[in-house]
Amino acid sequence: MFAITEFQRIGIGLTGFGLFFLLFGVLLYFDSVLLAFGNVLFLAGLALIIGFRRTAHFFFQRHKLRGSTFFLGGVALVLCRWPVIGMAVESYGFVILFRSFFPMACGFMLSLVNIPFLNMLFSNFVGGSPSMV
Repeated sequence: MFAITEFQRIGIGLTGFGLFFLLFGVLLYFDSVLLAFGNVLFLAGLALIIGFRRTAHFFFQRHKLRGSTFFLGGVALVLCRWPVIGMAVESYGFVILFRSFFPMACGFMLSLVNIPFLNMLFSNFVGGSPSMV
């Protein structure tokens, strides 16, 4: 098993707070201070979780350079107090950066249907029979 270091625990907390501030900033009509604080916390937490070298390697790979440019450019626009445009650019960059991850995440979510309770729940919403088989 892998041991979680103290830096990774701090990084998980920073990433969680960053996501909270991003969500809270969007809910409060794109508050630029909350969004900027959330972006800084999220990126700092990511760097602490996977390491500074691996974070730089992730963002500056040749085939991910366009997504990284849009994502980090969106962060810069949010920091310059253009939150709506910055979040739109940042979201586009996020989709480009993680587009290879989306099929795997969707496959994982669809595999949750094989759990008996969730299968019964989803079949009720779709209109099927609520059998456990």
